[in-house]
Amino acid sequence: MSSRAALLLALAAALWLGGCSTTREPSPSDLGLPGSWDGPGGGSEIERGMASWYGQQFQGRRTASGEPFDRHALTAAHKTLPFGTWVRVRHLGTGQEVVVRINDRGPFAKGRVIDLSQAAASAIGLIQSGTARVVLLRP
Repeated sequence: MSSRAALLLALAAALWLGGCSTTREPSPSDLGLPGSWDGPGGGSEIERGMASWYGQQFQGRRTASGEPFDRHALTAAHKTLPFGTWVRVRHLGTGQEVVVRINDRGPFAKGRVIDLSQAAASAIGLIQSGTARVVLLRP
């Protein structure tokens, strides 16, 4: 076998084995968070305020992070949290929660702390009311 064929075979084997990896608990750096990982359900409060949502009218447009907006993804816009940060959003009226990734800037309406994608808003029962009081928590 030639060295080129051996190299291609080794590369193919490495790619095949890489597809067999298992999932793992995210680390703080995976979540864009400093400090220790508290595990599911456990983080400290980041902020409280009003949440709203955005959807179809922004579908496919570039977000501030550069990625296309996907109303079906669990994402959100925040004024200052770093892109890639994961945040648990709890609807204070219903107690429902969703974990979202910050990928955009906003909201631009006065008094709002976060704009959720349509999927995230649906997950916590925010679609009909349009806005709700929420608390943002570390995941």
